[in-house]
Amino acid sequence: MVKNKFKRSDSIQFIKYMGSKTKILPFVLDGIEEVYSGGVICDLFSGSCSLSGSIGSQAPFISNDIQAYSAVIAKSYLTDWNDKKITSKEIIEVAEIYYQKHYSTILKGLTHNGENNLKAFNKIEKLNQALIKRKFTNNWHLFTKNYSGTWWSAEQCTWIDSLRKAIEDFKDNPAYNTMLGSLMYAMAYNSQGTGHYAQYRDAKTDSSMKDILIYRKKSILEYFERKLDSALEALPLEPTKLKHEVLTLDYLDCLRNLKNVTIYADPPYCFVHYSRFYHAIETLVLYDYPVIQHKNNKMVKGRYRDDRHQSPFSIKTKVKGAFTDMFKLISENNSSLVLSYSDTGMIDIDELLNLANDIFKKHTVSIKTFDHTHMTMGRKNDRDRNVKEKLIIVKPI
Repeated sequence: MVKNKFKRSDSIQFIKYMGSKTKILPFVLDGIEEVYSGGVICDLFSGSCSLSGSIGSQAPFISNDIQAYSAVIAKSYLTDWNDKKITSKEIIEVAEIYYQKHYSTILKGLTHNGENNLKAFNKIEKLNQALIKRKFTNNWHLFTKNYSGTWWSAEQCTWIDSLRKAIEDFKDNPAYNTMLGSLMYAMAYNSQGTGHYAQYRDAKTDSSMKDILIYRKKSILEYFERKLDSALEALPLEPTKLKHEVLTLDYLDCLRNLKNVTIYADPPYCFVHYSRFYHAIETLVLYDYPVIQHKNNKMVKGRYRDDRHQSPFSIKTKVKGAFTDMFKLISENNSSLVLSYSDTGMIDIDELLNLANDIFKKHTVSIKTFDHTHMTMGRKNDRDRNVKEKLIIVKPI
């Protein structure tokens, strides 16, 4: 059989994402090309959707992830298009009207105006954080109430809310998901954190205060406008003719309906849950005023959603069962599998390979290895980690 060759294209980047396969896509695509002979490709744990962003214009895709933010990014890559009937300027004008009506007066005393000492800086930060106790009468206030003085300042949060409201006014536009993705981008690059939302930093020293101030002074509007303008320019000018699907299902529910397809699976490798690291953009998409998690009757610092998804692939006692269930469904449905994993995962790679060989009786099973520097997105000594990235490749005989 002649191997299908995909031409990789660069996709629009919307978020900073741990474990993204963007840098090793040639390695991943080489594995997919070994088993793909046409038909549907399913990205089972799509995350930041680097695969569909790269080759989604060349094959029918099913992009699945239980997180709603992933579906937004997938739709931007797979189904959004630019009808030339909207510009960033129009969206910003709507946001500015909302901002002036509801937020222009409440920021008095809440913005940083050149404080040069730690005590004055942290006083304003605490006043920002205290907005969580305030009662708001306007409908679009989720970020201003819940996240002021955390990853963003109160002023930045008022613009997140105002832009989110404005984007919803254009929900019927074919570039709606690209608008939301552009707001995710603005949030990521204005955040005083490291690119995820597990913990925001406190100003404990003059040095950390100055670093946080750099991000507090950035403009959500400017980053949103710049990203949306470039993203709209990159979108196709008409709808795709490929039959794509974007799902937000548990991985097993997704697999039950898939027969004779090519599955790419990139499950979590470690004990941390992605729902903790990206809860803020999940809330941006759902905009559902979630209950914030408490521990010992105290609100957790990260202000996480109380209903965060917990992946069995990130739980030591459940990971083997999770892989067993996945392998069995793929085997029963006669699909191909390309599985990304690493030598630092929750289950030993040899044990995982033995499990695959035990279950896939009517498939061939092989493995490829790639030395890779994985970015942890931390700010300390462990920001980068050398790992051996593995592809377990399973193909029907």
